[in-house]
Amino acid sequence: MKFGRKISNDLYNEWRPFYIDYNLLKRELKARTTGRSWTNQDERDFTRMLERELDKIHNFQKTKTYELSRRINDAEKAVKRLVASSQYANGHHQADSSGSGNGTHTDTEAQQRREGLAQDAGSDDDDDDIEDDDTDALSVDALEDQFILLEEEVATLVADVHDLALYTKLNITGFMKILKKHDKQTSRPLKPTFIQDYLEKRPFYKYNWDGLIVKLSRLYDLVRTRGHPSQGDASAGGNQSAFVRQTTKYWVHPDNLVHLKLAILKHLPVLVFNPDKEFEPKDAAISSVYFDNEDLELYLGRLEKTEGAEAIRLRWYGDMDQKTIFVERKTHREDWTGEKSVKARFPIKEHLVNAFLRGEYTMDAEFQELVTRGKKTQQEVDTMIQLANEVQYSILTKKLFPVMRTFYNRTAFQLPGDARVRISLDTELTMIREDNWDGQSRSGDNWRRMDIGIDWPFDQLPPEDKELFKYGVLEVKLQTQFGQEPPQWVTELVSSHLVEAVPKFSKFIHGCATLLPERVDLVPFWLPQMEVDILKPDTGALVIERPLQSSSKGTSSRTGTSGQTTPERMQYAEPVSEGEEDEVMDLAPAKDEGKRTGLSGQQIAAAVAIREKNLKERETEDAQSTHEQAVADDDAADADERSPLLAKGCRRGSGNIIAAALSGTTQVRAMSIDPLATSTAFDETLRDRLREENAQRGAPGSGGGDGEGDDGDDEGEEEEEAEERRAGPAAGVGSDRILERNWRAPPGKRIAVPVRIEPKVYFAAERTFFKWLHFGIYLGTIATALLNFVPAGDTPGLVSAWAFTAVALLAIAYAAGVFVLRALRLRARRAEGLYYDRFGPTALSVALVGALATNIVLRLREM
Repeated sequence: MKFGRKISNDLYNEWRPFYIDYNLLKRELKARTTGRSWTNQDERDFTRMLERELDKIHNFQKTKTYELSRRINDAEKAVKRLVASSQYANGHHQADSSGSGNGTHTDTEAQQRREGLAQDAGSDDDDDDIEDDDTDALSVDALEDQFILLEEEVATLVADVHDLALYTKLNITGFMKILKKHDKQTSRPLKPTFIQDYLEKRPFYKYNWDGLIVKLSRLYDLVRTRGHPSQGDASAGGNQSAFVRQTTKYWVHPDNLVHLKLAILKHLPVLVFNPDKEFEPKDAAISSVYFDNEDLELYLGRLEKTEGAEAIRLRWYGDMDQKTIFVERKTHREDWTGEKSVKARFPIKEHLVNAFLRGEYTMDAEFQELVTRGKKTQQEVDTMIQLANEVQYSILTKKLFPVMRTFYNRTAFQLPGDARVRISLDTELTMIREDNWDGQSRSGDNWRRMDIGIDWPFDQLPPEDKELFKYGVLEVKLQTQFGQEPPQWVTELVSSHLVEAVPKFSKFIHGCATLLPERVDLVPFWLPQMEVDILKPDTGALVIERPLQSSSKGTSSRTGTSGQTTPERMQYAEPVSEGEEDEVMDLAPAKDEGKRTGLSGQQIAAAVAIREKNLKERETEDAQSTHEQAVADDDAADADERSPLLAKGCRRGSGNIIAAALSGTTQVRAMSIDPLATSTAFDETLRDRLREENAQRGAPGSGGGDGEGDDGDDEGEEEEEAEERRAGPAAGVGSDRILERNWRAPPGKRIAVPVRIEPKVYFAAERTFFKWLHFGIYLGTIATALLNFVPAGDTPGLVSAWAFTAVALLAIAYAAGVFVLRALRLRARRAEGLYYDRFGPTALSVALVGALATNIVLRLREM
């Protein structure tokens, strides 16, 4: 979709005058470049136009963010007033019922309650008992009404934050596109100058939304819980022994970050460790320094998931002046061990870290003081001392040094004290080199480099020292009872278009693979996918909606925050009056249809025939749908998974859905994938569809305007879209992506495929070896019997005995060689070629048949 049309479709109508006037700028650019050359005066005029647009956008965003912050604060105060009123009403009513509440009440909270709820009837009656009873009876409904109004206000605030983030994205994209178009048509490089001299001074596109989201989350939680949010230790995990733990990781496109946060906070509040403190950007910063040796032993262990593989890191929260550092160790455990992978840590003062890493300082005395102060039990301290000693021993014996630092801003969602659902979203993820292996001193003798802090994106560092990860990382941790399904909203979240699943993603592994390419030969499986755009088409799930009365369009349908109607899952039904449900609709043409349409009688008759034909086809499809649904399960069970997607879809009655998907219908596109079809059939279907879309896009006259005010100047924009399609597979598709099955690692690298090797695999290899030994022993026994009992002059018998002996020795030697090869590959965790012996059994069978045939032929010749 061309950007002029996109911005017209995605903008919020009430803010329309404050968006960038992209079409005006494009028309101005065309008018000044058509038929004449671009002059210096044209350059100055066009720059002034861009500056006016920039001022308009910057001022609107600044005003709007201040307004949103004020509205959030006002709503939070209103909630607290309502909570105080309800608490006063309940407490006062209980005091009156117990007979200890007589007298005149002059409490200010009671006065606010009466004013806010408009319960004053204009009477000065001093009968407090009757007045309080009536007020309390009415206050329950009145308070609930007030909370319902606040819920609508919070929903409007959520939609405003979402639309303002989208407003920022659309406008900065508009500036980049119009500057690119200017540079291409005028051959004057305005883009670098405008970015440095204008955009950097009004950086509306760099606004940090976390402050507003934290405030909005607190408000949403207050309203949802009616002023009684969940209380508990924010760092507590609860009793986790009776739960099934499941952790999954996802990538999130930058365009979906705000939308995803707003969708999550509807169900979980942002986890804040100090609710009384005003949020600051440094509160979300997390930095970790990972350790490894020059052989990258820890990297390979974590990548290959070997039993007992460790990851050792030093972590701190906030900026560089933190005095407490956490030493953490993550240990991987295979499932067959019956243990779970664990993460353990202990605190240490920052000035003691270097001495601890060199083995000059131990934590024993410091931890024992915790027992003396009564903060820890002796058992807990013993565990911490053991952990500290083991970590220190690993660092000294394995010669571990700082290798890489990770930095990111984390937004955590969790109910305090409740670890059943924990969600974290890491943004601005950056990997930074900390090693000194290439002769360049980065951290020196210190445990971390001091030339950077939390000043993302770390412009002071050279490009080879940092890796800016372009996606956000979402981590979902669930703890459910055995047999219990996860919450429905979590299932919808992880299956929506906002996330891309990347199992077992690791920041440490990704950082080593990208920052140390000369030392890494084995790379993770997700590395080749970094060049593929993960942005997916909007499926209509997790829509941020406004209350109906707050919608910018006067319709009664659900309206999204961009002013577009949310796609419905159900089929449209014409509204009817009472008693019309069972009536047959009269489709006869109107008497004056000829006058209204301007068609001849023959054309009208043809149109009526087409309408009647379509109606009959619709009735036939409706009649068949019930029958097809009843036999769908049987057909699915009999389906051949190698059959093409379209053929199976038609056989199972889903041909209409697939046809609609192939024709570009977005409402059913999420249902157009047959889960029983093979990935090959799915890829072929997508390729066919993409070819048709590309052909239609390239056909003359198939394109439209850029939206309102478009003048038809689409040549440059079409070329830009063609470049974007060439740049990434997903960018050119627009609604679907090609699934690449044949990944290719970078030159000189291998992709690490997760291989699960349990002890029973070694035992299986040994059992196979013993089976081959049995075969060789049987043949050897036959050969020995022939040699011992055949007369010395029996030449055929001796030849047969030696033939069987050769086959037996060959079988034993071959079995031993295969066993050694398999054992070595199992130790190296390389599974290719281990389970299918293509030539050995055939060759030995041929040799055995040859030995038997030799014996038979020689005996026949004697007869």
